[in-house]
Amino acid sequence: MDNVKVINTPMSTSIKLDMDHDGKNFDQKTYRGMIGSLLYLTATRPGIMFSVGLCTRFQSNPKQSHFKAIKRIFRYIKETYNLGLWYPKSKKIELIAYADADFAGCRIDRKNTSGTYQLLGHALVS
Repeated sequence: MDNVKVINTPMSTSIKLDMDHDGKNFDQKTYRGMIGSLLYLTATRPGIMFSVGLCTRFQSNPKQSHFKAIKRIFRYIKETYNLGLWYPKSKKIELIAYADADFAGCRIDRKNTSGTYQLLGHALVS
């Protein structure tokens, strides 16, 4: 990854990931290892959450097209290595979260759709 071309976005808007039944297979163990590394990074890099989440759907049968999407995320991380969240150890931090779920709401494959909203900030000391 030392000599790769860096990129400004974690995922292309013009390419849609799907099952890619006709694509060339990719090593499942390697793919899962890459996904695991990216999932670890999502704690401090929320900007890659959607892209990584989309790529996790194809862990059971990864193809070369899915590997290209993962590689693009790594290229984005290389470009934006200085961005991220920092959690100070010395201060009390409060997390407030809201969630909404629509079970079997997707009209295509009847999968659950959900959304969350989190607020992370300093707790008010009284």
